[in-house]
Amino acid sequence: MADSKPRVKVPETAAAGEVIVIKTLISHVMESGQRKDKDGNIIPRKIINKFTCEFNGKPVFSCDIAPAVSANPYFEFKAKVAESGTFKFAWVDDDGTIYADEKQITVK
Repeated sequence: MADSKPRVKVPETAAAGEVIVIKTLISHVMESGQRKDKDGNIIPRKIINKFTCEFNGKPVFSCDIAPAVSANPYFEFKAKVAESGTFKFAWVDDDGTIYADEKQITVK
């Protein structure tokens, strides 16, 4: 889906060892694979089935997502930061499409 858009909130700065809250939301129209189009053809399933977050190349959070997830999945989680770096986020769709975003954080 061309208009799927990830949105991520990560604080710009934090103190060393601080636990921060990260919020993510991706605009994505989920399709269950059980509906039919106007011609009676089954509309292929299209859901976000995996979400991952890494910080400086190390895993922070990941989950497999079941078909019952709603459209526009929202995740909120905490991470402890000891150094400045980059958070990388990825949402994987059934068709193999990966939607990605990155956010920098400076540790003072």
